[in-house]
Amino acid sequence: MRNNAAAEALLLTRQQRDVVAGAVKETCKLRGYSLLAQNIRTNHGHVVAASSQHPDKLLNAFKSNATRALRQHGLMSPGRRVWARGGSTRYLWKPTHLNGAIDYVLYGQGDDIPPYW
Repeated sequence: MRNNAAAEALLLTRQQRDVVAGAVKETCKLRGYSLLAQNIRTNHGHVVAASSQHPDKLLNAFKSNATRALRQHGLMSPGRRVWARGGSTRYLWKPTHLNGAIDYVLYGQGDDIPPYW
C-alpha cells in the first residue's frame, strides 16, 4: 500500500485540526445542515450531520471546504493532497443508530490526541 500511495501520509497538527473543525461547522451553517457531532483526528475525521441531501454530497462539501480553509490559513500547500478518495457515508434512520453514531464519534475514538499533534 505504501508503494502505491500518491503522497506521503499526512498527520494533521492541532492547528490544522481546529481549522478543519471550523470549516465543518461553517459548511453546516452555510448549507443548512444540522451538525450533531464531529471529531477531527490526526489522519481522518468523523462527522454526524442531519440533512435531506445524500451523504456523499455532505462528505464532498466537508472535504472541499476544509481543504480550502487549510490553504487559506497557509496550513497546506496548494499542490498537497489532503484527503483520501471517497470516505464512509451512511444513512442513520433510527434514533438508536443516530445516538450510537454520535456516541462513537464523541467517545469511541480512544485516548485523547496528545497536545503535540
